[in-house]
Amino acid sequence: MIEGHCECKSIGFRVDGEISDFSHCHCSQCRRLHGAAFATFAGVEAEDFQYITDTSTLKVYHSSDNHERYFCGECGSNIMVKLLEYPDMFYLAMGVVNGDPPLPEAYHIFTGSKAPWHEIRDPGEQFDTEAPE
Repeated sequence: MIEGHCECKSIGFRVDGEISDFSHCHCSQCRRLHGAAFATFAGVEAEDFQYITDTSTLKVYHSSDNHERYFCGECGSNIMVKLLEYPDMFYLAMGVVNGDPPLPEAYHIFTGSKAPWHEIRDPGEQFDTEAPE
């Protein structure tokens, strides 16, 4: 089981499954929204995910035609991204995941627009845009 919460603990969740996808996104949108060189996401099955707290502070930002970004309206913590073309998967922001869950090998996406001051030093596969299916 995987659990997590936002900084103020208004939004808590549980995943009764495993992380099947693990990526670092370097697009300018993720960098701005996360305030970092990249955003790290854990892909989980949507059917395995559930909120364990009240969700009244949960907000949604439609960052593009096919991306919905969920965050806490109180503290601003990024919770997840939903890609509308993949409704069976949720992509949790790893910064709100508790502990050290087992992870598949990481890869990097949108490295063509990564921050010029950041150097990728791990051996994960890199893609200039999206990862191939």
